[in-house]
Amino acid sequence: MKRKSYLNQCFCRRYFFASLILSAFFLGAVDRIAADNPSVPAPVSAALSAARKAVQGDPLLEAMLAELERSKTNLKMDNVPAPYYIEYRLSDVDDYSADAAFGALRDDQKVHVRILRAVVRVGDYKEDSYFGEGTGDAEIMPLDDDPLSLRHRIWLVTDQAYKAATEALTSKQAMLKQYSVEQPVDDFAKATPLQSVGALVKLEYSQERWRKTLEDATRLYRKYPDVQTLDASLKFTAVNEYLVNSEGTVTREGHTTYALTLTGSTQAPDGMRLERSPYYMYARPTELPSDAQVMADAVKMLETLVKLRQAPIVEEEYRGPVIFYADAADDVFAGLVGANVLGRKPAPGRPARTTGAFANSYKSRVLPDFLTIVDDPTLKEFQGHSLVGSYQTDSEGVKALPVTLIEKGKLTSFLLSRAPIRDFPESNGHGRASFGAPPAPVIGNLIVRPERSASLAELKKRMIQMCREQGRPYGYFVETLGTGLTPRLLYRIWEKDGHEELVRGAVFNELDVRTLRNNLAAAGNDALVSNRPGGVPSTVISPSIFFDELEVKRADTSKDKLPEYPPPSPSHPVN
Repeated sequence: MKRKSYLNQCFCRRYFFASLILSAFFLGAVDRIAADNPSVPAPVSAALSAARKAVQGDPLLEAMLAELERSKTNLKMDNVPAPYYIEYRLSDVDDYSADAAFGALRDDQKVHVRILRAVVRVGDYKEDSYFGEGTGDAEIMPLDDDPLSLRHRIWLVTDQAYKAATEALTSKQAMLKQYSVEQPVDDFAKATPLQSVGALVKLEYSQERWRKTLEDATRLYRKYPDVQTLDASLKFTAVNEYLVNSEGTVTREGHTTYALTLTGSTQAPDGMRLERSPYYMYARPTELPSDAQVMADAVKMLETLVKLRQAPIVEEEYRGPVIFYADAADDVFAGLVGANVLGRKPAPGRPARTTGAFANSYKSRVLPDFLTIVDDPTLKEFQGHSLVGSYQTDSEGVKALPVTLIEKGKLTSFLLSRAPIRDFPESNGHGRASFGAPPAPVIGNLIVRPERSASLAELKKRMIQMCREQGRPYGYFVETLGTGLTPRLLYRIWEKDGHEELVRGAVFNELDVRTLRNNLAAAGNDALVSNRPGGVPSTVISPSIFFDELEVKRADTSKDKLPEYPPPSPSHPVN
């Protein structure tokens, strides 16, 4: 079992439903509907004929294809071009979320929702309407499988998307007249039609068991009077995603994620707020921790909060060697590399190849030459641990491909959707989307591969030796990070005897892509899987890393006042 601390894991179903936006799906049987309704045409291409054979009797896919073929034939307004591309993507989502605090359940909810996103493109692959309001419409869909109901909703959202697309194309053409583009890039990449109908997935869990586990874990607050908040939450999600488009692509793929988070907070005697939030996330329910393991980890979290309250604050300034344990290194690579290898098309008039810190770094060195980074969404597990960033086809119906992004320190590629960027005219299967949202390049399984490595113990010995040579009394070891790459668990490792001392109140100065390129001196051999939640789940796999120089300084934060009076005593309940 692998686990890591990560501040932004709030599995609150309110957030979940806000992200669902609009969208839905519909179903039917193509052959049956065509027989009953002569307005439904026969397949318009060999690709669509192959798509029809691929649906394997799935009522949702059959209904989507039926309406797609009807839209291709009938969707046309006077004096307006007909669509050259139509796409329907439906997410069928089952979600179970629960939350407990101070030993009591405060939320327990199951949700089933279907969300459809319809995209209609007017123009051609070189220049089209995918701009502003022309990026598609989303709608919540019926949960039953009535073909007429589903098709009616699809018909309405398709009509809305078409009208928005025609207006968007006019607006876009007017805007583009303001710019002179030296190296024009197509708006939409062509893709080979794909037929891939995978197995459906569903959640597997005991609601009663997990409610009790959350309550038991949060009841531990009674033994820790200095802990101000303690809660535990879970979010189990099964998504079956369907896609059909007018090129002849038909895909169906299912994924499950099981996430559990423990969160506790307290204040130091000087008022500094301190938090911990260890969490678990897996693609398979069999990997979830036992009740005993959850309790043990909750106790460990609470004991760490107690130690943090009494820990000294870091010195004013420090610039020297720092080790990031693999848990913290995962966050570093996610934030500084994962966010910058996304091949997103820049805004019109911008000369850069893409966006982010690596926009102008193609074929340049961005990391030390002993590191290679690959994104491989086809990998389902690593050292026995499931990877939530795994998938076979992306949200645009393109087959997922492994991509070497950085080879021996040099940036060699980007993660790409069907929105081309300069020098990269085709998708590499990384256009992904949350429910009802438009797709964009997103990491799948980002893997850091050092060409040479050492054990964590050897990295600590190297740091101690460096401190000795530089006359430093200690170096720093980072176990976990919070938001903004700020240290959550930070230790001084003393040069004299190697003992570790927990400290608090630190931030890093200039922990950025330049420091990653110039000051990252070594890597460990202890690669750790970090499954990461979000609108699109992803995975980062990294070993521990060693910086020969990094600035650590005292955080410039105001301290809150302590509570004016103590909490109620568990031993003296109110009558």
